[in-house]
Amino acid sequence: MDASVIVINVVGWLGMGLLISAYALVTAGRIHGTGLAFQLMNLFGGGFLMVNSAYYGAWPSAVLNLVWVVIGSVGLARAALGRSGRVPEHVA
Repeated sequence: MDASVIVINVVGWLGMGLLISAYALVTAGRIHGTGLAFQLMNLFGGGFLMVNSAYYGAWPSAVLNLVWVVIGSVGLARAALGRSGRVPEHVA
């Protein structure tokens, strides 16, 4: 097994760990679902799994994780806007 395959596999396992940990921590009430930690864990976890899935040609999973990254990015942006006190009018 060459080094690139090892890196892809490690990235995939890290992504899985981040997503499962984020879900477990929110469920246990240890972090908030709108908090920075949760958003970052989802963003990077989804991104890492997207890379792993695409490498192995698992396109449905890769697309799912692309959507996960977009949702994480939006959540991160909303968290940043909320901290600065600037929330767009159209956001409920």
